[in-house]
Amino acid sequence: MEHLVQRDAARRAVDVWACARCGGRLRVLAYLTAPGGVSSILEHLGLPSEPAKRAPAQGPPHLAWC
Repeated sequence: MEHLVQRDAARRAVDVWACARCGGRLRVLAYLTAPGGVSSILEHLGLPSEPAKRAPAQGPPHLAWC
């Protein structure tokens, strides 16, 4: 997984391993794959564990000059 992130970073020319606040190096603490584990961590952090509701579909915007 880490190699995919590095390859994506090289493509974007962005250092994804640099902290946006202090510029220090980030590191992977864990790879979470089980939905139950992800939900319990999000709940512990006080973050929503359910996905956001999607907005209803809309047609294309109408142009003023048509």
